[in-house]
Amino acid sequence: MTITHIENRILEVIAINWLKMIVSLLIGLAAGTAAVILYYRKGISKAQKELGEKTARQQHEAEQLLGEAQKAGEQRKRELLLQAKEEIHKARLDLEREVRDRKAELTRDRSRMDQKEEALDRKVEAQERSEKELLQRLAEAKARQEQIEQLRQQKQLELERVAGLSMEEAHALVLETARNTYRHDLAVMLKQMEDEARETAELKAKEIVVTAIQRYSADYVSESTVSVVTLPNDEMKGRIIGREGRNIRAIETITGVDVIIDDTPEAVILSSFDPIRREIARMALEKLIQDGRIHPARIEEMTQKASRELDQRIKAEGEKACFDTGVMGLHPELVKMLGRLHFRTSYGQNALQHSEEVSWIAGMMAAELGLDVDMAKRAGLLHDIGKALDFEQEGTHIQLGANLARKYKENPIVINAIASHHGDVQANSLISCLVAAADAVSAARPGARRENLETYVKRIERLEEIANQTEGVEKSYAIQAGRELRVMVVPDKVSDDDMVLMAHDICKQIEEELNYPGQIKVNIIRETRVTDFAK
Repeated sequence: MTITHIENRILEVIAINWLKMIVSLLIGLAAGTAAVILYYRKGISKAQKELGEKTARQQHEAEQLLGEAQKAGEQRKRELLLQAKEEIHKARLDLEREVRDRKAELTRDRSRMDQKEEALDRKVEAQERSEKELLQRLAEAKARQEQIEQLRQQKQLELERVAGLSMEEAHALVLETARNTYRHDLAVMLKQMEDEARETAELKAKEIVVTAIQRYSADYVSESTVSVVTLPNDEMKGRIIGREGRNIRAIETITGVDVIIDDTPEAVILSSFDPIRREIARMALEKLIQDGRIHPARIEEMTQKASRELDQRIKAEGEKACFDTGVMGLHPELVKMLGRLHFRTSYGQNALQHSEEVSWIAGMMAAELGLDVDMAKRAGLLHDIGKALDFEQEGTHIQLGANLARKYKENPIVINAIASHHGDVQANSLISCLVAAADAVSAARPGARRENLETYVKRIERLEEIANQTEGVEKSYAIQAGRELRVMVVPDKVSDDDMVLMAHDICKQIEEELNYPGQIKVNIIRETRVTDFAK
């Protein structure tokens, strides 16, 4: 408390005492007045006397009260001043103690900072010395390296002078000698390794694959989404086109597909890269034809209705695929993506049926090997899930599928199987290898897929071109729809040992440059023919 506050408190107490005294005086005066009125009838003289006595007593009492109040006020003032002095002294002591503590703390902090600065200065000096030493050593090492390089060049020149050959000529001579010396050994070793691998691995792999294929005996039909809408008559084409083409423009704008109306009798063709949009447009157009009322408002209404029906159908197809393969617990969005695969084809093969087939084959092979059958089925069913999005988003179906599986918290084994089933990344589990094998089996068997004539012809020509570019090849023929390549070599230029290496090189080049389902067999044929005529 400050001294000003204390003085104000004392003044308040004094004022209160004075107020009490004044109130007492007023009470006395009121009592006197009442007494005068009361005793007025008994006589003015007696009332005056009594009033004078009472007034004197009251004045005396008031003087006593005023004296007592002054004494009490002085006493309270002295007490408050003494208390204020004590509090001021205590606050001063606390402040001085706090200031001392802060000064001591600042002194300690300054001491620590000085020590840290000294340590940092020492480190900087040591670093500078180390840098100087390192630069000196680097300069010495560079000088030594230059000396060594000069000595090496002098030695090389001396060796070239003595041998009579340049370094490049000597290198080529050594390589040619080693190639000729070890060509036979290398071919024999490669042949032995291939034979051993076939004996130990091929038999078991064929047994597992054949067993899985035999156990999977489901019927399969190669199909493609054909967006052709049949019309009841050719007059319907005019109604679809509408006045000045407003109906066909509305259909193309709302559905996002191209409507092709040509000379084909009683048919309209729908063209779009997105199979979902194409299916919605087909369903909407069929509803419009059945309803008979074709105008922009009705087209929009039927398109929305077809979209809702297709969403339900997509969900039902995905749930059916999960039920048929026994894969449970998939995220609802993944189930919907599986349903979208029903409208997706690859080389004429239905993507959803292909995924179910891969799931079954992978599960059967996993059972043969004693692996997790459920995990293999799950990975097989989801391995092409990215094809449900590759018409809408950028990226390969492998990248989109792996990202989709990560988004919905799929098992890392399933994600790796999706990402590695075409060899884009390294497979880190046996299940990933089984899914890749099942995918190849499903896609490569006869009748599963088809490709257009142009792609087929280009692949056949490229196969023969790769073989004809190899030195020593006389002719080459791609047969069995490009599944086998027969190469005829010149006997005088290619030995039996060279044939093994040539087949290996051609296979490697085919794997690097071509994309093809299944595998391609390369046959190298070397024969010597002698022809003579009897006359």
